[in-house]
Amino acid sequence: MSMLPSEGEPRLPCAAKRRDFLAALAAIGATATATAVAAGVQEPAAASGLAEVSGSEHWTVKPVGAEQVRLFLWRKELRQRNATGGELRRGTILFVHGSSVSATPEFDLQIAGKPDASIMDWFARRGYDTWCVDCEGYGRSDKSRPVNADVACGADDLAAASAYILQHSAGKQLLVYGVSSGSLRAGLFAQRHPERVQRLALDALVWTGEGSPTLAERRKRLADYRASNRRPIDRAFVRSIFTRDHPGTSDLTVVDAFADAVLALDTSVPTGTYVDMTANLPVIDPEKIAVPTLIMRGQWDGIAAFEDVARFFALLPNSDKQFIVMPGIAHSSMRSKNYALVYHLLDAYFSQPAPVYVG
Repeated sequence: MSMLPSEGEPRLPCAAKRRDFLAALAAIGATATATAVAAGVQEPAAASGLAEVSGSEHWTVKPVGAEQVRLFLWRKELRQRNATGGELRRGTILFVHGSSVSATPEFDLQIAGKPDASIMDWFARRGYDTWCVDCEGYGRSDKSRPVNADVACGADDLAAASAYILQHSAGKQLLVYGVSSGSLRAGLFAQRHPERVQRLALDALVWTGEGSPTLAERRKRLADYRASNRRPIDRAFVRSIFTRDHPGTSDLTVVDAFADAVLALDTSVPTGTYVDMTANLPVIDPEKIAVPTLIMRGQWDGIAAFEDVARFFALLPNSDKQFIVMPGIAHSSMRSKNYALVYHLLDAYFSQPAPVYVG
């Protein structure tokens, strides 16, 4: 883990600017309403000796004028809450998906013999109450409105989902993790509802888009994205998410199973976040994110340019913050070969005690 750019990462224009920039980072303290369906227990966990995790479907609504947009939520928790040695939970996590996939393939992928493929299971076994939500236009959530489901729409989804989760869990605040455009949704949600967020983790974040080769290439199709509320996805596209930045960072056998799960729910997805990320940045303001925040950037990420993200980090007002560069990882950290590092970083930040003294 390093805050310094590694080989292959973009660098500041000159040594002097680089020294000034890193000094600035050091100066600010940079540091390395529906009811649930009955729960179902996954048998492979018991067979492997792991603590059993149960899953339950939930539904809530997002009011939009006179309309009621139905949103699908998925919860994973220990079947026996004392399986970690006590009744105390470590916190309630809300996982937020990105532009091209729905929530359950992203966070609850089930692969025989690979129990860690499910991020939700991994965190549930460590005592967390874990939730995810399909944003409007994705997965099992409502797809009926003629909208492109942009970042602001996703933040509205999180407002509705978080209100439901806080009513149906023991937590008074949420631990929120967002990846890619999910980090933009999560960041905007935290701006609007800081009272609901205990800690925030933004992975594969883009702020202004400056220095992003992936977004520069995507911008060439902006007219297409603006012309339609949805864009098609297929197996080749899903695979490209893991190979476009730096081939070799992900296990492609896992990627194939991931693609199966993604395409079983969606063969097209909304265009709104693509339009936002290529034409409307910035869509969040770091100076208005008052909650403790972890910034996670993969070494080879083609969207989250180092300097862009570091400038964002420098402006975060809460001193309880960290900026981590994750080695050997591109854009999709939790589907990388180094996923164990990612899980560890997130668990460590979500479980660390709040500072007793802040000056």
